[in-house]
Amino acid sequence: MLVWRRWVFPLLLVAVFALIAVSLTRLAFFPDQHTVAIEPAAAVTDPVVAVERGDVVNTLSLTGSVARDEPTALKSDVDGTVTAVHVADGTDVTAGQALFTVKRGEDSRTQDIVAPEAGSISETAIVKGQSVSTGLTLATLTPARYHLLATVEPVQLYRLLDAPTDAQVTITGGPAPFTCTGLSTQVAEDGTTSIRCAVPTDQTVFAGLPATLDVTVGTVSDALIVPTTAVKGGAGSGVVWVDDGSGSDPVERTVTLGVNDGTDVEVVDGLSEGEMIREFVPGVAAPTDAVCYDDGMGGQYCDVSGTSW
Repeated sequence: MLVWRRWVFPLLLVAVFALIAVSLTRLAFFPDQHTVAIEPAAAVTDPVVAVERGDVVNTLSLTGSVARDEPTALKSDVDGTVTAVHVADGTDVTAGQALFTVKRGEDSRTQDIVAPEAGSISETAIVKGQSVSTGLTLATLTPARYHLLATVEPVQLYRLLDAPTDAQVTITGGPAPFTCTGLSTQVAEDGTTSIRCAVPTDQTVFAGLPATLDVTVGTVSDALIVPTTAVKGGAGSGVVWVDDGSGSDPVERTVTLGVNDGTDVEVVDGLSEGEMIREFVPGVAAPTDAVCYDDGMGGQYCDVSGTSW
């Protein structure tokens, strides 16, 4: 019994503590390493949308201002001598009002040179007793006519194809909205593109007034439509990518396009209702930020469609 107490039990205790120490050392410095393979749960796919029916109203709203029509030169249509000058610079005249009287050299008869329309006289270039000839500039007439001028981004000109000849005008703080006529596109020497239309003569306006020009280019109801983001192109024809749902690559298809409101576009031919197409043109990311341009009038035009319509 003495041997067990003196030798055996102490040796067993030492062995147990040694085993514990070895185990703790292994846990601390040599932990088990297991490699866990993480596999993606799902593949990333491009979003698709269905070709559906709906209404499209192509109304382009532009900001602009009222301006007076350009002045014109008043020219003599007779040879002779000026016997009377009836107006001075700054004079407002009416249509048919006498401006100058000329004694014709061929028969000594007098003839009045009259205002072709109402307006304001400036830059009078002759005096009494002066000789004049046909085609000589006598003065400048600024017509009492006004027009509305609105700047448009060149890319928007595609939306103005087949545009009507009139538009709706709203003047800030002015009369009730009215229709302007003779809608046309003009390009300045600096490349600025503008839309212009004539203000009716029965409307009271003043140069410099800010205004909004609304042009309704086209309207369709119950038509096949797709998002403009899905179409490459846009002026009458374009390309879409049809997805048959089999997992294969979408098929490129040419389509004929109609009315476009900047968000949706009418498909006249090339697609059927219910077909699935890519929502975005391949290689073009989904739009996140608006693209803004200076409108030339102190404001901005912002396009959030992410396309070049």
